[in-house]
Amino acid sequence: MEHEDQQLRADSLFVPGVNCCEIAHADRLACVIDAADYFRIAKSAMLGARRRIMLIGWDFDTRIELEPDGPTLDGPNKLGDFLNWLPKNRPDLEIYLLKWSVGAVTALTRGMAPIFVLNWLNHPRVHLQIDTRHPLRGAHHQKIVVIDDAIAFCGGIDMTVDRWDRSGHADRDTHRVTPTGTSYGPWHDATTAVDGAAARAVGAIARSRWQSATGQALDPVPTLSGDRWPTDLEPTMRSVDVAVSRTLPQLDDRAEIREIEQLYLTAIRSARHYLYIESQYLAARSLVEAMAARLEEPDGPEIVVVLPRHADGWLEQQAMDGARERLLHLLWRADHHGRFRALYPVTVSGQPIYVHAKILIADDMLLRVGSSNLNNRSIGLDSECDLAVEATDDATGADHREAIRGVRDRLVAEHLDIEVERFGAEFDARGSLVATIGALAGDGKTLREFDRETVDDEASALAENDLVDPESSARPPILERTYRMLASQPLRRLAKPSRGRRS
Repeated sequence: MEHEDQQLRADSLFVPGVNCCEIAHADRLACVIDAADYFRIAKSAMLGARRRIMLIGWDFDTRIELEPDGPTLDGPNKLGDFLNWLPKNRPDLEIYLLKWSVGAVTALTRGMAPIFVLNWLNHPRVHLQIDTRHPLRGAHHQKIVVIDDAIAFCGGIDMTVDRWDRSGHADRDTHRVTPTGTSYGPWHDATTAVDGAAARAVGAIARSRWQSATGQALDPVPTLSGDRWPTDLEPTMRSVDVAVSRTLPQLDDRAEIREIEQLYLTAIRSARHYLYIESQYLAARSLVEAMAARLEEPDGPEIVVVLPRHADGWLEQQAMDGARERLLHLLWRADHHGRFRALYPVTVSGQPIYVHAKILIADDMLLRVGSSNLNNRSIGLDSECDLAVEATDDATGADHREAIRGVRDRLVAEHLDIEVERFGAEFDARGSLVATIGALAGDGKTLREFDRETVDDEASALAENDLVDPESSARPPILERTYRMLASQPLRRLAKPSRGRRS
C-alpha cells in the first residue's frame, strides 16, 4: 500500500495525508451509544441552529419519530415535520439533506415513495438532494449532521427506520416499530459529537459532498455567538485533538482516498495490550491479516471483535457471513497464544442483537468511531467518515485515557448486562480483556462466542466476492460487461432489495 511503510511522527499516531485528512481541536467530544439517546440529542442540538443544518446520510426516513418513547423537546416529533417546522421558527435557517441515490430506491420497499418525501419536506429553505456521484457499485455511507459549523455528529447511525433502540436492548419494545407499525429486533449503534475546529472540519466534508453532488458551493457558517452544545449531553472528554479520516472512491476528477484503511492499520500495528472492535462485518482481508500477524507475536495484543450473529438478508449472509467464516479461521490459526475472541451480543431470551456500531479502542490510548466497517467497501469504495482521538503523555492525556477506558467499559458492560463499575473492577483485577469477558459472560443478556462449530455451515462460494464487497471502484474486465448490462436495465428487472438494508 502506498503509505504502508511511511514513518509516522514520533509524537502522534495520526499523520495528515496518510491516515487522516486533518487533525482539528474540539473543546468537547462525546461518544453517544445507541439511537434512543442520539435522536433525542440531535434534535436538541438542531433546536439551537440559527443559520444552517446539514444532514448527510446513507438514508433518511422523514416518518420516524425522534422520541418514540414520548417527546420531551419542543417542535414536532416526526423527523419530516420537525425539519419543516424549524425554518418556520428560525427566519435565517437553511436545511440541507443529502441522501444516497440507491437509499432512495430502497425507501420504495418501505412504502415511502419519492413524492411522499417531497410532501414531508416542502419548506422552501429545506433542500433535499439525491446523491448519485459515486461509482456504479459504490454507496454513500457517511452519517453526518452539522449545525452552524459549531457542533457536528459523525458515526454509524442514520436517521431512518430500524435504528431506534435503548441500550437495554429488550427482547420486545413497543416503541421499536417502523412507521408502518412493523416491529423490528434489537439494534446496537454509536456516534460521536464534537464542537470547535473539529466540527468545522466535519462541516467542510459535508459541504464538499454537497458540492460534488449538486455543483453548489456553500460557504462556511461564520462564527456565531452562543453555545450550540446540547445541555443534556455530557462530554466524554474535553480539549482534545480529533483526527478526521475518510474513504472516498476514485472518480473521474478525484483520486481514491484510503485514509481509513491506514488508520485501521495504524491502530492494529501500534496496539500493545488490547484491541476492542465493534463492526457490522468482518470481511476486509488486509485488516484481518494485520490482526493475524499481531496474534502470532508472543507478546502481541489481545483482540476482541464484537459482531452481529448474521448479516441481513440472504445475499449479504452468503457473501459477508461467508467471508467472516474464512477470516475467522485465519485468525484462529494465528492465535497460538489464546488472545483472540469473536463475540456476538444476545438479549435475555437469546435473541441476537444486531451490531451496527463501528468502533475501535486500543490500549485506553486510541478511540475511533465512524461509519466504516471491517469490510472492503469501507476501505476503498464507499464514502466514509471516521473520527479518532488519542491520549497523549501529558496531564490532559491521563484524563483522556480514563475517558477512553470509560467508553470501553460502558460498551462491554452494556453487552454483558452488568454495572460499568463491576466490569472496570474485574478488568483491573485480571488485567486481561479476554479473561474479564470470559469470567463475566453468563446466561441471559450476554456476549456469546463465535467458534468453529458456530460458523461451520457458513462457508459460501460468494465469500470475499468482488460483486458484493469490492475493494475499489476498479472493475475486473470480466465483470465490466455485466455491470454495464445491469446498469442499462429498467429498475423493474433488477432484484428487489431487502427491506431496510442494514448498512
